[in-house]
Amino acid sequence: MAVQPEGSPCWADAMFRDLEGAKRFYGELLGWTFAESSTEYGDYTEAYADGKAVAAVVPPMPGQDGQEGLSQWCLYFAAEDAAATAGRIRDHGGQVLMEPMRVGDFGTMCLARDPGGVVFGVWQAGTHEGFQSMAEPGAYVWAEVFTREPEKSDAFFPAVFSYRQRDMEDGEVDFRVYDLGERSVLGRMRMTEDFPPEMPPYINVYFTVGDCDAAVAKATELGGVLWFGPMTTPFGRFASISDPQGANLSLIDITTTEGDMPKLTDVS
Repeated sequence: MAVQPEGSPCWADAMFRDLEGAKRFYGELLGWTFAESSTEYGDYTEAYADGKAVAAVVPPMPGQDGQEGLSQWCLYFAAEDAAATAGRIRDHGGQVLMEPMRVGDFGTMCLARDPGGVVFGVWQAGTHEGFQSMAEPGAYVWAEVFTREPEKSDAFFPAVFSYRQRDMEDGEVDFRVYDLGERSVLGRMRMTEDFPPEMPPYINVYFTVGDCDAAVAKATELGGVLWFGPMTTPFGRFASISDPQGANLSLIDITTTEGDMPKLTDVS
């Protein structure tokens, strides 16, 4: 797969205290297989669906083992120049949590937080270009910024990545779509009182499954928690879950759809 345009979601990883437990869960749920851990890079372990790289799992870095709430999926956005992107993050009120760091020949990474508290990554590709598969069983397909302060995200992400913004014409939900050119690449959802107050804002990553109901049954059997769904929408049948270590994600069968696509109105 070619290097993604600036601002495209290009990779996802998560940190787990129980790395072997995470591998068992996602291996059984999504059919992932795993590369040998890279001791040179902190036991960073790539996951594969049908032989193609789709994500990675990693244990806590030294000194982080006792911290709570570590397990969460992190979505990375493609950058032509990670240092320049880090500069735009600062200029628009975000916080750089990890300065751009070269990872061998693989590329350059950076971790950041938007003004509303949403953590994300930036990836300047080297030999590792990112997702080798998307929208296939076991692979990434979509993501949404879940935030209690949507006005901050709406000002920040389009300024950093030059997104066009469109609002969903639905009075019941506050949902916005960020586009790159004519391609929708990210959603933004306002977190309501339905979300536990202790749940921080985050980016909800969707992985593709062949049968959402069967995947939810497998996830709960393996110790995951169902939070919402399964529900059939014009985009697919999906459910939101957390894995046994508390990382939130969604599962979606993009082949099972129902209803008309919602209307979107340009706001920028």
